[in-house]
Amino acid sequence: QVQLVESGGGLVQAGGSLRLSCAVSGSIFSLNLMAWYRQAPGKQRESVAAMASGGGTNYADSVKGRFTISRDNAKNTAYLQMNSLKPEDTAVYYCNALFSISYGAPISDYWGQGTQVTVSS
Repeated sequence: QVQLVESGGGLVQAGGSLRLSCAVSGSIFSLNLMAWYRQAPGKQRESVAAMASGGGTNYADSVKGRFTISRDNAKNTAYLQMNSLKPEDTAVYYCNALFSISYGAPISDYWGQGTQVTVSS
């Protein structure tokens, strides 16, 4: 059974930093894409950052220069380093992974349970 396990959220003052982790547990064949999304109260879920298996990255304009996504492929784990946090970064952050469980199997799309990030002013 594959699961995404997130950790690292919390409360931080504006200007501070947090690091989120997302580990893919269970047996998989290939991990194609790992991404982070967030959803603030009363708003739609939005993409924050993504990283493909080849290392290519994509960031939302609102976090460019402040957030960094990285991966440890040996551990099937993604990280989101968040620096210079602002109150408007407050949201529940979700990890997303696209992977195959075996050769030729269709791509599976899994989500983590979400972790709260609160930035106080």
